[in-house]
Amino acid sequence: MTHGFDKAYWEQHWRQASAAGTGSMAANPPNPYLARETSELVPGTALDAGCGSGAEAIWLARRGWQVTAADISSEALARAAERAAASGVSEHLRWVEADLSVWHPGERFDLVTTHYAHPAMPQLEFYDRIAGWVAPGGTLLIVGHLHTHDTTDGAPGHDHDPAHGHGQGHGQGHGHGSGQHPPAEASATAAAVTARLDDTAWEVVTAEQCHRTLVGHGGREVRLHDVVVRATRRP
Repeated sequence: MTHGFDKAYWEQHWRQASAAGTGSMAANPPNPYLARETSELVPGTALDAGCGSGAEAIWLARRGWQVTAADISSEALARAAERAAASGVSEHLRWVEADLSVWHPGERFDLVTTHYAHPAMPQLEFYDRIAGWVAPGGTLLIVGHLHTHDTTDGAPGHDHDPAHGHGQGHGQGHGHGSGQHPPAEASATAAAVTARLDDTAWEVVTAEQCHRTLVGHGGREVRLHDVVVRATRRP
C-alpha cells in the first residue's frame, strides 16, 4: 500500500494516538542511536527533522544544543512543547510547523538528525534534502526503517509504540498499524543512503543495519529493524 504521509495523515495519526491514551509525556524515551552517535559531539546548533513529540530534541537541548525542531503535525508539536516546558529546556528549543518536503530552514546546522521521518516525498530524496542543511564540519545522523522483506517472524515491523509516531513520520511508532511492517517507500538500506553521500563532501562514520527488540504495549515483544547512518560534512 502506498501512503500519502501528508499533513492530514499525520494529524490523524496523532489524534488517534491521543484518543487511545498512548504517547504520554512521561513515555517515549529518545532513540538510543542518538546518544550513541552524538554524545561526543560539541554542542552547537541542531535541527531535528520530524521531531514528533520531542524526545530527541529535548535530549539534545538538555545537553546544551540550540535545537530547531520541525514537524508537519500541530498535534505532535503541541505535545512536544508541553513536554519541553515540563523538562525545563524550552529556552533551548524552537518549534517549527513545517512540511519537510518543501520547507527551507534558511540556515545550516552543526547537527541535522532525523528519526524514522517519512514525509510526502521519496525517502532517499528526503535524506538528500536534509543533508543539504548540514554546515561544513557538521554531522548528519539518519535513523530510519530498514528496507526488508522479512515478514516471517510475525513481528509488528517497526511499530513499537504507535504514540511515538512523531508527526512527520519520525518516531518509534511511525504511524503504521500494529502488525504491519513500514511500507517500502518509507524504508531504506545503509548502502542506499551512503551511496547518495559524495565522498568528496562527506566522511561516513557509521553505516549500520541494526536489529533490536523492545517491549511494547501489553508486554508484547516487538522487533525493530533499523538503518543508522552518521556522516560528517568535510570543511
